[in-house]
Amino acid sequence: MNPAQASPPRPLARRRRFGWPRRVFSQVLLMQLAIATGVTVLATGLFLAPLSAQLDDQAMRQALAIADSAASPRLAADLTGSPPSARGPVQTEAERIRTATGAEYVVVMDTRGVRWSHTDPAQIGRLVSTDPSSVLAGHEVMEIDDGTLGRSARGKVPLRDADGRIVGAVSVGIEYDSVRDRLLAAIPGLLAYAGGALAAGALAAYLISRRLQRQTHDLAFSDISALLAEREAMLHGIREGVVALDRNGSVRLMNDEAQRLLGLGPEAAGRPLDEVLGTGRTADVLAGRVTGDDLVTVRGHRVLIANRMPTDDGGAVATLRDRTELERLGRELDSTRGLIDALRAQDHEHANRLHTLLGLLELEMHDEAVEFVTEVVGVHRATAEQVTEKIHDPLLAALLVGKATVAAERAVELRLAPDSLLPDRLVDPRELVTVVGNLVDNALDAVAGTPGARIGVAFRAEDRTVVLRVSDSGPGVPEERRELIFTEGWTTKELPSHGKRGLGLALVRRLAERRGGTALVAPGPDGGAEFTVVLPDALTDPDPTLTDPDPAGAEPDPALPDPGPALAEEAR
Repeated sequence: MNPAQASPPRPLARRRRFGWPRRVFSQVLLMQLAIATGVTVLATGLFLAPLSAQLDDQAMRQALAIADSAASPRLAADLTGSPPSARGPVQTEAERIRTATGAEYVVVMDTRGVRWSHTDPAQIGRLVSTDPSSVLAGHEVMEIDDGTLGRSARGKVPLRDADGRIVGAVSVGIEYDSVRDRLLAAIPGLLAYAGGALAAGALAAYLISRRLQRQTHDLAFSDISALLAEREAMLHGIREGVVALDRNGSVRLMNDEAQRLLGLGPEAAGRPLDEVLGTGRTADVLAGRVTGDDLVTVRGHRVLIANRMPTDDGGAVATLRDRTELERLGRELDSTRGLIDALRAQDHEHANRLHTLLGLLELEMHDEAVEFVTEVVGVHRATAEQVTEKIHDPLLAALLVGKATVAAERAVELRLAPDSLLPDRLVDPRELVTVVGNLVDNALDAVAGTPGARIGVAFRAEDRTVVLRVSDSGPGVPEERRELIFTEGWTTKELPSHGKRGLGLALVRRLAERRGGTALVAPGPDGGAEFTVVLPDALTDPDPTLTDPDPAGAEPDPALPDPGPALAEEAR
């Protein structure tokens, strides 16, 4: 590479070295020093400008006062009683006053503008160099003007005799250089004050810059801007809710996912958390009133996992993860495992029954074999028929048949109340399936291992409202815990393999409250607990053109296939 090609980078290096600094500390310090210097210079200039005018005004007023004190009737008598001369009484009196007051000159003139006194005797008897008409007309005059003695501050007054007639005028001048000297003498003190103010401003700028350096970790403004842009992109791009709170518990930031999970909008920013979310476990968890890791809370129909991390400024950042689908899959896994256990037990039972049937056939006891098969099939058929006669919704009926099978395998009697009746016009069958499934599962857990275990399920339809009661013969719920059991995360059971427990009853109450209903627990008729759930507007209005094809107590139509075995087989 030749020298001509190597020379261009040098100016670039100098520009980088002496250019505008990148660090926040240096930039803020330079900007504040520039501002302090500019303010000091501006204040000094604004102070000096009126100071010069004030000194001019003071000099003119001083000259006017000297002229007024010199314009006495005696001086007027001397003016009218003697000719103008260098040794006359007017010149003598004027020089005495000039010497006594330190004025530059004291000039006395007659009504024609002829001088009778002057610091230069050669000027006596000559006309004045400025127009005397205004003062001879009886007006006092103050001005800064140039005369035969140079630039001066002047004061002129009319000279009157004892009768008050104007016989001339007195003009007194103060050397303008003395005014300038006073101004220049004031500048060092002013500059000293300005320098002190500039030093104080520089010190304050340094301290503020050091504080900013610590708070910004000595990053450049471009780096801070890039970090802010990256933070915004990250917060609104991740699929995890983030809620930032200040030290007062108000929402500082809420990303898009948090707004979706909590059912809020951008207007939540800046408002107190309790006002935005209302009272409940979700607000308690995010506010830090409930502590722990991976806290479970329910917001609407969503199951959320929350974690909270305090910040140095007294606030906090909370993260939210949606576990609704995972919780649903976990519950399905629990149900599947329960059904597998039930099927395993049924497989063992069916093997015993087949062995019994095989023994009867080998012994050629055909009538006894037919009776045995009829009895076994009839038990399952009777259970399915009883459910479908009272519960006309197929999903709910299948659920109850399946739960009855699981309960039987666990030595628990599950009974449907005789007066139960639920028409097939549910608004959301899956909602009621969730409620019934959770309550029956809870009851099964409560009565497991107790002698004579029983579970009762009752449905009642009142206009468009569904009332559900699930009772058990378990130990019951103590009065002090009847509200606590509906809290998210509260449970007396061991943790399942997929994670948290304590959500079933909380979901039941949330589903009921979302429809404007209630979910309560009280002592049951069998000594255990009885859960009562009221779901308003859970049924659609009945269609008057349709009739119930299978009312309670009616004989089934022989032309239609019996749905009982199919439902039982599907549930099993």
